[in-house]
This record gives sequence, C-alpha cells and structure tokens, in this order.
Amino acid sequence: MSVASTSSGPVRRVRLHPHGLDLGDEIVPLRAGAMHYWRHPPEEWGAGLDALRALGFRLVDTYVPWGEHEVAPGEFDFGERSPRLDVARFLRMAHERALKVVLRPGPHINAELTYFGLPERIVWDRACQARTPRDNPVMLPIVPVAFPVPSYASDAFHEETALWFERVGRVVRDLRHPEGPIVLVQIDNEGALYFRDGPYDQDYHPDAIALFRAFLKTKYRHVNELRDAWNDPSLLHATAVPPVRFDAKGAADLPRHMDWMEFHEHLLVHAMRRMVDATKGTGLDELPTMHNFPLGEAATPLNAGRMDDVIDLIGLDYYHRATPVEHNTIARRTTELAARCEGRVSAYGAEVGAGFPPFFAPIDEKDSLYTLLCALAYGLRGYNLYMAVERDRWVGAPIDPHGRLRPLAQKYERLNTALDATEFHSLRRRAPVRLVVPRALRRLARASHAFGPITPAFFNILGAGFRETCIEEELGLGEVATLVGETYLRAFERALQTRGVPFAYAGGDSFVESIEDAKWLVCATVGGVKPELMMRLREAARNGLRVTIGPRVPSRDGSMREMPAPHDTTGLEVEPLDDGARADELVARHIQELGLPAFPVDPEDVKMTVHEDATGAPRVVFVMNPTARDLTARVSVRGARSLVDVLNPDRSDARIVRGIAGFEVHVPSRTVRMFAAEPTQTSS
Repeated sequence: MSVASTSSGPVRRVRLHPHGLDLGDEIVPLRAGAMHYWRHPPEEWGAGLDALRALGFRLVDTYVPWGEHEVAPGEFDFGERSPRLDVARFLRMAHERALKVVLRPGPHINAELTYFGLPERIVWDRACQARTPRDNPVMLPIVPVAFPVPSYASDAFHEETALWFERVGRVVRDLRHPEGPIVLVQIDNEGALYFRDGPYDQDYHPDAIALFRAFLKTKYRHVNELRDAWNDPSLLHATAVPPVRFDAKGAADLPRHMDWMEFHEHLLVHAMRRMVDATKGTGLDELPTMHNFPLGEAATPLNAGRMDDVIDLIGLDYYHRATPVEHNTIARRTTELAARCEGRVSAYGAEVGAGFPPFFAPIDEKDSLYTLLCALAYGLRGYNLYMAVERDRWVGAPIDPHGRLRPLAQKYERLNTALDATEFHSLRRRAPVRLVVPRALRRLARASHAFGPITPAFFNILGAGFRETCIEEELGLGEVATLVGETYLRAFERALQTRGVPFAYAGGDSFVESIEDAKWLVCATVGGVKPELMMRLREAARNGLRVTIGPRVPSRDGSMREMPAPHDTTGLEVEPLDDGARADELVARHIQELGLPAFPVDPEDVKMTVHEDATGAPRVVFVMNPTARDLTARVSVRGARSLVDVLNPDRSDARIVRGIAGFEVHVPSRTVRMFAAEPTQTSS
C-alpha cells in the first residue's frame, strides 16, 4: 500500500471504523492483549505472543519506554546492547503471527515504571517540571520513588518529546501496516496532569502562565471583557494571574475560577496537539492516534469533546471491583463513552485490568472479569487486556511471564470466542434516553472541591459524587448548584433503572455526537449553562426530540457570568422535579408517549442490558449481579424465545426458555452472565 501526502496531511494506512479497525481488506475488532517486550527475555517473546493468539486476540498492545531505551542524552539502545530492547524484532515476531500492534511510545507511559517511563534527566530538569503556586516542583508521591512531574506547557519538555518521537519513528517506520504490524499509535498516556489534577495543584510554570494569558486573550478579545468577567477594573491580559485556591465569596468571583478550570482542559488539548504535530515526518503520523483517559476522568480536566479534535480515538481505563457502587460507576462511564462513539468509532477500553500492581489494593479474578463484562454490557466494543502477559510489578495476569496459560486464561478465551461468534463488535445497545451533564457543572465541581490535596478524581473513582466532595456554599446562587444538578440527574437515573428503560449519560462537551438516535434528553441546568448548549438543546427539540431541562433556568452562562438576557427555552420542558416520585411519573409517561423500550428486572439489584443487530432483533443479553448474594432474577426480553449462555455452555441452565413471566435467570454473586438471544420467528 502506498501512502501519499495531501494538503491536509498524509493518507492514513489504517482507518477507524465503528466496528474496529479498517485495514482495507477487513475490519478487525479492537481486542488486544498487553505484553511489555523489554520486561521479558527475547527467547520468551514467541511464547507470550503465541499465548495471546491462543486466547483469541488479534492485536498486541505494548509501550515503548523512553527511559529504558535512552542510555544518554540523544543516545539510545534499540537492541544494539541489550537484546530485551530490540523492539523492531518484537514487532516482526508479532507480524509473523498475524498479530497487529497498538504502539504506545509515550512520552508518559506509567506502566508501573519508576518515573513513569521518562528518563530521569527529564523529570529532574527544572525547565521541564510543572510548578505549584509557590513555584516548587509538583511532586507525585508514588512508589517506588516520588518524582517531580513534567509540565504539559513546558517548551523544553515538548522539544525533548519531539526528539524522542523522531528516534522511535526511525526504528519502526518500516513496520507499519501493511508492511508490518503497527495499526494504532497512542499519544501520551492517562493525561490527567500525572494524577496531580487537583484544581489548584498546577500548573504555574512560566510557559503555562503565558499559555493561560493567551487563552484569556482568545476568550476575551478586548481587555474590558476580561475586566467585566473578573470584576477587576485594573486587569490586563498581560498581567492576569490564575487563582491559587478556591477563595470565591460570591457568584461574581466565580468566572476567574471557571476560566482556570477551562484553561486546564485547553492546556491538555494544546499539549496533545503539540505531541501529534511532533510525529509529523516520523511515519507515525500515517496511523490513527489514540489516548486513554484514566479512572475518574469525569472529575479531571480531560475534555473528550475538545480532545476529539486532536486525537482520533479516546478510550477509557477500567480497574474496578464487583460491587453495586462500582457497577454504577462503570455504567455511567461506559454509556457516556459509547454515546460519544456511536456510529463513528469503536468504544474502546484502552486498559481493562486483569490483575493489579502489588503496591495497590488487590483486585481479584472476579473483579477483573466482572469489570470487563459489565463494560461490554454497557456499550464497550473493544478492549485491551492489561496485563495479558504477566511481568514485574504486576500480579494476576492470565498468561504467566514465560508465556504459559494459567487456568484463568480459559475464561478470556471463551469470552473472545463468544464475542466473535455473536459478532458483538457489530451490535448496538439502543439507549433512547440521554442524561446530559453540562461541562460547566463539572468545572464548577472541580473548582469548589472541598478536600484540598486529595483530587476530585480520587473520590470519583470511589463512586462519590458532588454531594460528598464539593463545598456546600450557595455563593449567592440561592442553592448549592453542584448538589442540585447531580440530584436532578440521579433522580431520573433511578426512575429509568426501576422501569428498565435503557439510558446513557452524555457530556455537554460532546453533545452533538452523543445524541445519535436519542428520543428524550434530560439536562441538568443549574448554576450556569453555556448559551451554545441551550441552542443545541433547542435544535434537538425542533428536530423532534423530547428535551427536559431543570430544575430551573439559570441566569448565568457557562463561565458563571450574569447573562444580559435570559436563556431562550423555546421548545424545552422546564421540569422543577420536586421529588423522586415526579421523575418516575415522567418516565412512565414518556414510555407511553415516545414508545421507549423497557426491560424490567426483578429484583432491581440485578441489572440487564440488551444488544441488537441492524434489524433491531435482540442478539446478546447481559445479566449482572454486583451484590455479594446469589440471586435469581426474572427478566423480560421482547423478541427473544430463549437465552443461551455463551460463556458457560456446560451449566445445567445454559439454555433458558421464556416462560409466561419472562426468563428466570440464576446469577451467582459478583457475576455477569452473557447470553446469545434466540429470536422469535417474528423478529428473525
């Protein structure tokens, strides 16, 4: 395949597809297993790659660690000295086995490496270091060694990164698809400011301050606009200083804090764009790019809507436990991801944990399997098993460090076989209701975070919401906006779950992409809302969607500035929602009026999702029990005459025939059962 350049850039060797990767002659589902070549002797690479193939994986995922390959500034070892570092040989061995490769050259890779895979000289170079409000290095307290994290604004850091990318490109450019196995390239890793993502942790690096002032100049083109927004008659773009703590006393003080939160998002997108630009001419730019959001991404500055303009594929990391609270977290994260990806790219779990680092809290086999299956149930269409092949600083992978299959491996092999047999990557979970979270609400929650050095993302990972983490001050708004907004959405969530109506979360930052095929939108409008989001809600209503907003219409915009005129609510239902019973009434009414699908489950502790083919016939059903008790549930799946367990075909109840009251399904504790649905004649 020849690759020609165009005025807009090089022609891509691989294209992203809603069902996976379009390689020209086939669509390959995005299912990968992680193996780190430099952590194994080369004589064991073949066994590990063969084991990945045996589990049904078509792709292998591997990092390229800058800090391991660099032996001195500008001097690298790619196998010339240490055979373990011969990444080109590893890639050729993958190609010989018909394995495609997801290549992750950083610069940040984490991978449980000291300094997260960066050279020690980089992290200790003051020009590269992120800064605290007091101009100190931003330290990450991590084992085995705490270290100062790089600044995403630092020109010096970006110049060093460009040199690293150029060197990697020189080694791997002849191993890109179709001549070689590389089909996807990751840009950076878990870009939430190296987990120092508190609202006032960083970045006060001189290059970041300069970027912040440029950001303000773009947002407020005339200095008087900036002065009005910040309520400071002496302010200049050139002298604006970011806040160093949340010190707002009233609503008039909020815009500068909201601007700082928005700037963090801008900073990360700007940094990713610079890194993507650094791949130009290396050959890596001829492949699609990806980036993985870490746990708790909704409480970080990572803005998927903005990042989509720079990175081709945004995936999520999954390291959860099988509990009711974390089940809900998986559902919220995954439905938002799936809604954003619908019809464009495959919803991808860039890291789905199989095991855990030994210095973290244990995640057992049931946790890992539950997390993966639950994420698939709520719309994930591809995943990278991290780690598939065990190595140092990791416990619990299905393949041991020498490439031997452990008993756990059979469960992943069965899953991959089932996903292929059902063509799961081509199915869709229809979710006609979307719960819309405005970006302004998330920014306000970050700005008003109540726990100082413990970041909002930490609480989000634990399943805590705004009620548990935000300062409970009205700030002249007449209510604690974050608490009211979250309560509003959760009331609808509970009512929809009770009646079995499929729904998905949608971020206001990616609104247009996230409402594909929706029938009813519910948006929390409280505190402040961007006029652009209100305009899009009105457009959706004009296009026939039912749009409910509330509990009221705020008088402020998304930056918390007072609006010169009220928001236009033409065509929108403004619903105060006085109590949860009212949410249930609305859901019941909309089921009838809009013909919403409903898949009731009894008891409610058990959850279910249904996945359909292009004709609308049910093909795959997941039944999930996140509790510590074995349960028997009655579920209803319209259009299915029987359910067949595709993961445990030897069970006595592997095939369940529909009875008068639906299907009766026994679900052991902390378990997900995956069924192929045998359709009735009328839906065939």
